[in-house]
Amino acid sequence: MEEGCDFRPWDELIPDTLGLIFRNLSLLEILTVVPGVCKSWRKAVMGPYCWQEIDIEEWSQHCSPENIDQMLQLLITRSCGSFRKLCVSGISNDLSFAYIANHAKCLQTLRLPRSQISHSIVEQVAAMLSTLTFLDLSYCIKIGAEALEAIGKNCKFLTGLRRIMHPLEVIDKLSQDDEALAIASTMPKLKHLEIAYLLVSTSSVIEILTNCRQLELLDVRGCFNVNLDENFVKKFPRLKLVGPNVVDYYDMNGWDSCSDYSGSSGYLAWDFVAGMGDDYDEISDGYWGDEQQIEDVEMWFYDDVEAMDAGYDWPQSP
Repeated sequence: MEEGCDFRPWDELIPDTLGLIFRNLSLLEILTVVPGVCKSWRKAVMGPYCWQEIDIEEWSQHCSPENIDQMLQLLITRSCGSFRKLCVSGISNDLSFAYIANHAKCLQTLRLPRSQISHSIVEQVAAMLSTLTFLDLSYCIKIGAEALEAIGKNCKFLTGLRRIMHPLEVIDKLSQDDEALAIASTMPKLKHLEIAYLLVSTSSVIEILTNCRQLELLDVRGCFNVNLDENFVKKFPRLKLVGPNVVDYYDMNGWDSCSDYSGSSGYLAWDFVAGMGDDYDEISDGYWGDEQQIEDVEMWFYDDVEAMDAGYDWPQSP
Protein backbone atom coordinates (compact mmCIF):
# COMPACT_ATOMS: atom_id res chain seq x y z
CA MET A 1 0.00 0.00 0.00
CA GLU A 2 1.24 3.48 -0.83
CA GLU A 3 1.75 5.88 2.02
CA GLY A 4 -0.73 8.70 2.25
CA CYS A 5 -3.69 6.67 0.96
CA ASP A 6 -6.97 7.76 2.50
CA PHE A 7 -9.11 5.05 4.03
CA ARG A 8 -12.70 5.83 4.86
CA PRO A 9 -13.66 4.53 8.32
CA TRP A 10 -16.34 1.86 8.31
CA ASP A 11 -18.55 3.94 10.57
CA GLU A 12 -18.68 6.71 7.96
CA LEU A 13 -20.12 4.56 5.16
CA ILE A 14 -23.59 5.67 4.09
CA PRO A 15 -26.45 3.49 5.38
CA ASP A 16 -27.34 2.24 1.89
CA THR A 17 -23.84 0.83 1.45
CA LEU A 18 -23.86 -0.73 4.91
CA GLY A 19 -27.22 -2.29 4.15
CA LEU A 20 -25.83 -3.98 1.05
CA ILE A 21 -22.86 -5.29 3.03
CA PHE A 22 -24.98 -6.56 5.92
CA ARG A 23 -27.14 -8.63 3.57
CA ASN A 24 -24.22 -11.05 3.40
CA LEU A 25 -24.59 -11.75 7.13
CA SER A 26 -27.00 -14.12 8.75
CA LEU A 27 -30.27 -12.80 10.12
CA LEU A 28 -29.06 -13.68 13.62
CA GLU A 29 -25.95 -11.52 13.24
CA ILE A 30 -27.85 -8.60 11.75
CA LEU A 31 -30.31 -8.50 14.64
CA THR A 32 -28.09 -9.34 17.60
CA VAL A 33 -24.47 -8.52 16.73
CA VAL A 34 -24.38 -5.64 14.24
CA PRO A 35 -26.47 -3.16 16.33
CA GLY A 36 -23.92 -3.39 19.15
CA VAL A 37 -20.89 -2.46 17.05
CA CYS A 38 -21.40 1.30 16.65
CA LYS A 39 -24.08 3.91 16.16
CA SER A 40 -23.85 4.07 12.38
CA TRP A 41 -24.15 0.29 12.04
CA ARG A 42 -27.08 0.26 14.41
CA LYS A 43 -28.76 3.03 12.40
CA ALA A 44 -28.34 0.99 9.24
CA VAL A 45 -30.06 -2.11 10.66
CA MET A 46 -32.79 -0.06 12.34
CA GLY A 47 -33.78 1.58 9.05
CA PRO A 48 -35.01 0.21 5.71
CA TYR A 49 -31.55 -0.31 4.24
CA CYS A 50 -31.22 -3.94 5.36
CA TRP A 51 -34.83 -4.93 4.87
CA GLN A 52 -35.58 -4.61 1.16
CA GLU A 53 -35.65 -8.42 1.23
CA ILE A 54 -36.99 -10.13 4.35
CA ASP A 55 -36.35 -13.86 4.44
CA ILE A 56 -37.21 -15.55 7.73
CA GLU A 57 -38.71 -18.69 6.19
CA GLU A 58 -36.25 -21.18 7.67
CA TRP A 59 -36.17 -19.45 11.05
CA SER A 60 -39.98 -19.31 11.24
CA GLN A 61 -40.29 -23.07 10.72
CA HIS A 62 -38.91 -23.56 14.23
CA CYS A 63 -40.71 -20.75 16.08
CA SER A 64 -43.99 -20.24 17.83
CA PRO A 65 -46.73 -18.27 16.02
CA GLU A 66 -46.42 -15.46 18.55
CA ASN A 67 -42.72 -14.99 17.85
CA ILE A 68 -43.31 -15.08 14.10
CA ASP A 69 -45.90 -12.31 14.43
CA GLN A 70 -43.53 -10.20 16.53
CA MET A 71 -40.67 -10.65 14.11
CA LEU A 72 -42.81 -9.78 11.11
CA GLN A 73 -43.99 -6.56 12.69
CA LEU A 74 -40.44 -5.66 13.73
CA LEU A 75 -38.88 -6.17 10.29
CA ILE A 76 -41.76 -4.76 8.23
CA THR A 77 -41.76 -1.66 10.43
CA ARG A 78 -38.02 -1.24 9.90
CA SER A 79 -38.46 -1.57 6.14
CA CYS A 80 -40.83 1.45 6.15
CA GLY A 81 -42.99 -0.40 3.62
CA SER A 82 -40.17 -0.62 1.08
CA PHE A 83 -39.61 -4.40 1.22
CA ARG A 84 -39.74 -6.10 -2.18
CA LYS A 85 -39.49 -9.70 -0.99
CA LEU A 86 -40.96 -11.49 2.02
CA CYS A 87 -40.50 -15.17 2.86
CA VAL A 88 -42.05 -16.58 6.02
CA SER A 89 -43.53 -19.95 6.92
CA GLY A 90 -46.48 -20.74 9.15
CA ILE A 91 -48.40 -17.50 9.55
CA SER A 92 -51.05 -18.49 12.04
CA ASN A 93 -53.87 -16.00 11.49
CA ASP A 94 -55.54 -13.60 9.08
CA LEU A 95 -54.41 -10.52 11.01
CA SER A 96 -50.76 -11.16 10.16
CA PHE A 97 -51.59 -11.58 6.49
CA ALA A 98 -53.59 -8.35 6.52
CA TYR A 99 -50.65 -6.58 8.19
CA ILE A 100 -48.37 -7.73 5.39
CA ALA A 101 -50.84 -6.60 2.73
CA ASN A 102 -51.27 -3.18 4.33
CA HIS A 103 -47.52 -2.53 3.92
CA ALA A 104 -47.04 -4.24 0.55
CA LYS A 105 -46.85 -1.24 -1.76
CA CYS A 106 -43.48 -2.40 -3.16
CA LEU A 107 -43.84 -6.16 -2.62
CA GLN A 108 -43.01 -8.36 -5.62
CA THR A 109 -42.14 -11.78 -4.16
CA LEU A 110 -44.26 -13.30 -1.40
CA ARG A 111 -43.68 -16.79 0.01
CA LEU A 112 -46.15 -17.95 2.69
CA PRO A 113 -45.96 -21.76 2.82
CA ARG A 114 -47.85 -23.63 5.55
CA SER A 115 -49.80 -20.54 6.59
CA GLN A 116 -53.23 -20.70 8.22
CA ILE A 117 -54.81 -17.91 6.21
CA SER A 118 -58.42 -18.07 5.01
CA HIS A 119 -59.84 -17.43 1.57
CA SER A 120 -61.98 -14.60 3.00
CA ILE A 121 -58.98 -12.51 4.09
CA VAL A 122 -57.27 -13.15 0.76
CA GLU A 123 -60.36 -11.84 -1.03
CA GLN A 124 -60.44 -8.76 1.23
CA VAL A 125 -56.81 -7.68 0.78
CA ALA A 126 -55.87 -9.04 -2.65
CA ALA A 127 -56.12 -5.56 -4.18
CA MET A 128 -53.27 -4.42 -1.91
CA LEU A 129 -50.99 -7.08 -3.43
CA SER A 130 -51.25 -5.77 -6.98
CA THR A 131 -47.47 -5.46 -7.42
CA LEU A 132 -46.81 -9.18 -6.87
CA THR A 133 -44.91 -11.10 -9.55
CA PHE A 134 -44.34 -14.34 -7.60
CA LEU A 135 -46.52 -15.99 -4.94
CA ASP A 136 -46.07 -19.18 -2.94
CA LEU A 137 -49.17 -20.54 -1.18
CA SER A 138 -47.98 -24.12 -0.80
CA TYR A 139 -49.52 -26.23 1.99
CA CYS A 140 -52.02 -23.47 2.84
CA ILE A 141 -54.95 -25.78 3.54
CA LYS A 142 -57.59 -23.16 4.43
CA ILE A 143 -57.68 -21.46 1.05
CA GLY A 144 -59.09 -22.65 -2.24
CA ALA A 145 -60.35 -21.50 -5.60
CA GLU A 146 -61.91 -18.31 -4.23
CA ALA A 147 -58.57 -17.08 -2.92
CA LEU A 148 -56.71 -17.95 -6.12
CA GLU A 149 -59.34 -16.21 -8.21
CA ALA A 150 -59.04 -13.06 -6.09
CA ILE A 151 -55.27 -13.14 -6.48
CA GLY A 152 -55.53 -13.59 -10.24
CA LYS A 153 -58.00 -10.76 -10.70
CA ASN A 154 -55.97 -8.28 -8.67
CA CYS A 155 -52.34 -9.30 -9.31
CA LYS A 156 -52.04 -8.57 -13.02
CA PHE A 157 -48.22 -8.80 -13.01
CA LEU A 158 -48.13 -12.31 -11.54
CA THR A 159 -45.77 -14.55 -13.52
CA GLY A 160 -45.03 -17.24 -10.92
CA LEU A 161 -47.31 -19.28 -8.65
CA ARG A 162 -46.39 -22.14 -6.34
CA ARG A 163 -49.33 -24.10 -4.97
CA ILE A 164 -47.89 -27.44 -3.86
CA MET A 165 -49.81 -29.63 -1.43
CA HIS A 166 -48.83 -32.51 0.81
CA PRO A 167 -50.49 -35.81 -0.21
CA LEU A 168 -51.97 -36.29 3.26
CA GLU A 169 -53.60 -32.84 3.15
CA VAL A 170 -55.68 -33.62 0.08
CA ILE A 171 -56.58 -37.19 0.98
CA ASP A 172 -60.14 -36.22 2.00
CA LYS A 173 -60.81 -34.09 -1.11
CA LEU A 174 -62.59 -35.36 -4.20
CA SER A 175 -61.15 -32.79 -6.58
CA GLN A 176 -59.32 -29.47 -6.78
CA ASP A 177 -60.17 -28.78 -10.39
CA ASP A 178 -61.82 -25.55 -9.28
CA GLU A 179 -58.40 -24.24 -8.22
CA ALA A 180 -56.86 -25.15 -11.58
CA LEU A 181 -59.74 -23.47 -13.42
CA ALA A 182 -59.36 -20.33 -11.28
CA ILE A 183 -55.70 -20.20 -12.27
CA ALA A 184 -56.54 -20.75 -15.94
CA SER A 185 -59.18 -18.02 -16.06
CA THR A 186 -57.40 -15.26 -14.13
CA MET A 187 -53.61 -15.70 -14.52
CA PRO A 188 -52.82 -15.52 -18.24
CA LYS A 189 -49.29 -14.14 -17.76
CA LEU A 190 -47.97 -17.06 -15.73
CA LYS A 191 -44.57 -18.39 -16.79
CA HIS A 192 -43.89 -20.62 -13.79
CA LEU A 193 -46.58 -22.79 -12.20
CA GLU A 194 -46.14 -25.55 -9.61
CA ILE A 195 -49.24 -27.48 -8.54
CA ALA A 196 -47.64 -30.75 -7.41
CA TYR A 197 -50.00 -33.18 -5.61
CA LEU A 198 -53.05 -31.06 -6.38
CA LEU A 199 -56.08 -33.26 -7.18
CA VAL A 200 -56.60 -32.02 -10.71
CA SER A 201 -57.72 -33.73 -13.90
CA THR A 202 -56.38 -33.72 -17.43
CA SER A 203 -59.11 -31.36 -18.64
CA SER A 204 -58.33 -28.67 -16.05
CA VAL A 205 -54.61 -28.81 -16.84
CA ILE A 206 -55.44 -28.45 -20.54
CA GLU A 207 -57.41 -25.33 -19.61
CA ILE A 208 -54.31 -23.93 -17.91
CA LEU A 209 -52.14 -24.64 -20.94
CA THR A 210 -54.73 -23.18 -23.31
CA ASN A 211 -55.15 -19.93 -21.38
CA CYS A 212 -51.65 -19.41 -19.93
CA ARG A 213 -49.80 -19.30 -23.24
CA GLN A 214 -46.58 -17.91 -21.75
CA LEU A 215 -45.94 -20.89 -19.47
CA GLU A 216 -42.35 -22.07 -19.44
CA LEU A 217 -42.56 -24.48 -16.48
CA LEU A 218 -45.50 -26.58 -15.34
CA ASP A 219 -44.96 -28.91 -12.39
CA VAL A 220 -47.72 -31.51 -12.01
CA ARG A 221 -45.76 -34.13 -10.08
CA GLY A 222 -48.10 -36.33 -8.06
CA CYS A 223 -51.15 -35.23 -10.09
CA PHE A 224 -51.84 -38.82 -11.06
CA ASN A 225 -55.19 -38.09 -12.73
CA VAL A 226 -53.40 -36.02 -15.38
CA ASN A 227 -52.57 -37.74 -18.65
CA LEU A 228 -51.44 -35.30 -21.32
CA ASP A 229 -51.10 -36.43 -24.90
CA GLU A 230 -47.53 -36.09 -26.12
CA ASN A 231 -48.61 -34.52 -29.41
CA PHE A 232 -50.67 -31.94 -27.53
CA VAL A 233 -47.72 -30.99 -25.34
CA LYS A 234 -45.58 -30.47 -28.44
CA LYS A 235 -47.79 -27.51 -29.31
CA PHE A 236 -46.00 -25.64 -26.52
CA PRO A 237 -42.33 -25.70 -27.54
CA ARG A 238 -41.22 -23.38 -24.71
CA LEU A 239 -42.89 -25.47 -22.02
CA LYS A 240 -40.97 -27.70 -19.61
CA LEU A 241 -43.43 -30.22 -18.17
CA VAL A 242 -42.53 -31.96 -14.90
CA GLY A 243 -44.64 -34.95 -13.84
CA PRO A 244 -47.12 -36.36 -13.23
CA ASN A 245 -44.88 -39.27 -12.29
CA VAL A 246 -42.71 -38.67 -9.24
CA VAL A 247 -39.10 -39.57 -9.86
CA ASP A 248 -37.79 -38.91 -6.36
CA TYR A 249 -39.52 -39.76 -3.11
CA TYR A 250 -41.48 -37.18 -1.15
CA ASP A 251 -39.40 -35.80 1.69
CA MET A 252 -41.57 -36.71 4.65
CA ASN A 253 -38.80 -35.98 7.14
CA GLY A 254 -38.59 -32.40 5.98
CA TRP A 255 -42.33 -31.99 6.42
CA ASP A 256 -42.38 -33.48 9.89
CA SER A 257 -39.71 -31.10 11.15
CA CYS A 258 -41.31 -27.93 9.86
CA SER A 259 -43.20 -27.08 13.02
CA ASP A 260 -40.59 -28.23 15.50
CA TYR A 261 -40.06 -25.16 17.62
CA SER A 262 -40.95 -26.44 21.08
CA GLY A 263 -38.37 -26.95 23.74
CA SER A 264 -35.48 -25.27 21.94
CA SER A 265 -33.63 -22.71 24.02
CA GLY A 266 -31.52 -21.98 20.95
CA TYR A 267 -34.11 -19.37 20.01
CA LEU A 268 -34.09 -17.41 23.25
CA ALA A 269 -31.96 -14.71 21.66
CA TRP A 270 -34.54 -14.29 18.91
CA ASP A 271 -37.42 -14.15 21.34
CA PHE A 272 -35.49 -11.57 23.35
CA VAL A 273 -34.86 -9.28 20.36
CA ALA A 274 -38.36 -9.64 18.92
CA GLY A 275 -39.98 -8.78 22.24
CA MET A 276 -37.85 -5.86 23.35
CA GLY A 277 -39.15 -3.19 20.99
CA ASP A 278 -38.14 0.33 22.02
CA ASP A 279 -36.25 -0.96 25.07
CA TYR A 280 -33.58 -2.37 22.79
CA ASP A 281 -33.18 1.04 21.14
CA GLU A 282 -32.72 2.75 24.49
CA ILE A 283 -30.12 0.24 25.62
CA SER A 284 -28.17 0.67 22.40
CA ASP A 285 -28.32 4.47 22.64
CA GLY A 286 -26.97 4.37 26.14
CA TYR A 287 -24.19 1.97 25.33
CA TRP A 288 -22.55 3.98 22.58
CA GLY A 289 -21.22 7.40 23.40
CA ASP A 290 -20.71 9.95 20.65
CA GLU A 291 -16.99 10.04 21.28
CA GLN A 292 -16.46 6.31 20.85
CA GLN A 293 -14.85 5.29 17.54
CA ILE A 294 -15.15 1.99 15.78
CA GLU A 295 -11.45 1.23 16.12
CA ASP A 296 -11.93 1.12 19.90
CA VAL A 297 -14.47 -1.65 19.61
CA GLU A 298 -13.69 -5.19 20.62
CA MET A 299 -16.14 -7.53 18.92
CA TRP A 300 -17.15 -10.98 20.04
CA PHE A 301 -18.66 -13.39 17.53
CA TYR A 302 -20.51 -16.25 19.07
CA ASP A 303 -22.91 -19.08 18.32
CA ASP A 304 -25.56 -20.53 20.53
CA VAL A 305 -24.14 -23.71 22.05
CA GLU A 306 -27.38 -25.66 22.13
CA ALA A 307 -28.25 -24.68 18.55
CA MET A 308 -24.84 -25.93 17.45
CA ASP A 309 -25.31 -29.15 19.34
CA ALA A 310 -28.62 -29.67 17.58
CA GLY A 311 -26.92 -29.33 14.23
CA TYR A 312 -29.08 -26.39 13.15
CA ASP A 313 -27.75 -23.86 10.62
CA TRP A 314 -29.02 -20.36 11.06
CA PRO A 315 -30.70 -18.96 7.92
CA GLN A 316 -28.57 -16.73 5.72
CA SER A 317 -29.76 -13.47 4.26
CA PRO A 318 -30.40 -13.48 0.48
